[in-house]
Amino acid sequence: MKKSRSKDGSRSIKGFTLMEVLLVLAIMGMIMSMVIPKVMGRQKHANEDATKLSLHGLKQALRMYSLDHSGKYPTTADGLQVLITLPQKKDNRWRGPYLEVQPLDAWGNALRYVIPGKRNRDSFDVYSQGEDGVDGTADDIYE
Repeated sequence: MKKSRSKDGSRSIKGFTLMEVLLVLAIMGMIMSMVIPKVMGRQKHANEDATKLSLHGLKQALRMYSLDHSGKYPTTADGLQVLITLPQKKDNRWRGPYLEVQPLDAWGNALRYVIPGKRNRDSFDVYSQGEDGVDGTADDIYE
């Protein structure tokens, strides 16, 4: 920092030199180049974990629906909407809502429900299409 003396002899601080500012910026840049890649890697895992929690909650809602309907799950055609709102057709067993809103994954895409499942042939599958939003790719997440 540059210091100078005023006419009355007291010292006053003028500010940082250009070299000091550049040095601080260089140090900050080096720190950021080490931290950002680690933080970005954590975000991917956090999104996957959040999606797995959403899938688990969806499975629980489907099980509650099944308990009210003598062990039967909604059809794929009924979809997940039957967990949120009373179906148009008369259903005296419906004790919902089982969910408050349409379940989404961490990327804002709707979770998928298929019965019978491809992975669970005697039951159902719930899954997310992952970050790319495309069905059947490596980033799909199943419960």
